[in-house]
Amino acid sequence: MEKEKAGISVFQKYLSAWVILCMAAGVLLGKFLPQIPDFLNRFEYAKVSIPMAILIWLMIYPMMMKVDFRSIKNVGRNPKGLFVTWITNWLIKPFTMYGIASLFFFVLFKGFITPELATEYLAGAVLLGAAPCTAMVFVWSTLTNGDPAYTVVQVATNDLIILAAFVPIVKFLLGVSNVSVPWDTLILSVVLFVVIPLLGGLATRTIVIGKKGKEYFENVFIHKFDGVTTIGLLLTLILIFAFQGNVILENPLHIVLIAIPLILQTFLIFAIAYTACRILKLPHNIAAPAGMIGASNFFELAVAVAIALFGTSSPAALATTVGVLTEVPVMLFLVKIANGTKGWFPSNTKS
Repeated sequence: MEKEKAGISVFQKYLSAWVILCMAAGVLLGKFLPQIPDFLNRFEYAKVSIPMAILIWLMIYPMMMKVDFRSIKNVGRNPKGLFVTWITNWLIKPFTMYGIASLFFFVLFKGFITPELATEYLAGAVLLGAAPCTAMVFVWSTLTNGDPAYTVVQVATNDLIILAAFVPIVKFLLGVSNVSVPWDTLILSVVLFVVIPLLGGLATRTIVIGKKGKEYFENVFIHKFDGVTTIGLLLTLILIFAFQGNVILENPLHIVLIAIPLILQTFLIFAIAYTACRILKLPHNIAAPAGMIGASNFFELAVAVAIALFGTSSPAALATTVGVLTEVPVMLFLVKIANGTKGWFPSNTKS
């Protein structure tokens, strides 16, 4: 068991290098073996890739098993982390994304990008900014030892707000009068990435504790899945970049130009939420996920809406794809920052 844990820690120590290798492998796969992503693309419903949904489920299932539903009712006793999440995601993030993207695309990069391209790149950026993370945040929460019950509530309430706030915010920022959100994509994503793994984790937890006891579940059983989240993340990256490989290879300069404001936005939003949690003296296992939810994006929804509005090969769709390209390396860096600053916060408490 000790050797296994040591192997996993070494694997996770160099996770950033593995991420880069998997991204490169995905691009090469899409370039030289396009039959594979073409085949996997057939398994899609409401613009959601079923193979990708399975891999994301693999990533977040281990965390869902840690959720003790008896502790969820206690989240209301410490709602400050929820307020930080809601305010950062919906009253700050979409508008800072619009401002930063506009500055770069229309002012700083005007020598490289035509006004028409700048407009569509801005649209893609706004779609990302108006869609805070739903699924991947469970991975970032796990990597920072976030409170699983609190994270579930943060994500669940976020999903409900998306249903009401996404379209009005996008319409307001882009002045688009006919924004058509694929509701089946949104609802299916929530079911696949939150409801199913949550119910699966609850069933597993209940069955194992019923047969073996809580001590066995927490000290033995749950550790059997220590490397599953990481493996799921790497396989997901290979699949994402296999799907987008040609787009990335055909637009190298513009990908860099789009990536710069998206990366700056990610760091800014994390800093705002994380600092707010520190000011409010929230424990680290609440503060870290609160920062991660706002910083990362619900890229499945953003890509789907960009395709529905502007087309598969549109600059707006490219911008949302760059959001996927930059998110994982940047979020892993933020995970390191969060793990290195635990001393800034009070000791973790059970919510």
